[in-house]
Amino acid sequence: MWEKINEKFKKYPARIRVAEKMIELGLSLNEDGKIYCGNLKISDKALATAADVDRRAIKSTIEVIREDEELYNLFSNIIPAGTLLKNIAKSIDLGVIEIEVGSESEGILSKTTNLISKKGIGIRQAYAEDTELQKSPILTIITEEPVKGDLINEFLKIKGVTRVSIY
Repeated sequence: MWEKINEKFKKYPARIRVAEKMIELGLSLNEDGKIYCGNLKISDKALATAADVDRRAIKSTIEVIREDEELYNLFSNIIPAGTLLKNIAKSIDLGVIEIEVGSESEGILSKTTNLISKKGIGIRQAYAEDTELQKSPILTIITEEPVKGDLINEFLKIKGVTRVSIY
């Protein structure tokens, strides 16, 4: 996917930022040529501000996507992932584990969830940032209860884990 996007927009960094922001936020391109988050229409100005580009970059990105069947199929089928509980976890007595991942990221999610389940703690959510979009992607796991700090050393033993925060 990223090869196709980068190839199509390689001469236009602003368009790449728009495409990345759309994927990051779960924004799709509708048949009417407008950008949506679910059924909520997103203004060109709002997306331009979020992607740090001029509004003209939004319009030109949309045109390129609509003219390319493969890109249109991709961007018209994006669905927002829903609420990430990270920022409200403490308020509702949940735990948060953030694991920064290096270039070796294979198997980190399964190894991490295995360690958590061995402690008898349920997992409410898991969210992994795209390794192609982020320089230092973070795996965020929301647990049914706060996790003890003694697990930090266990997480750090997993190949590819560079940093762990528990709160």
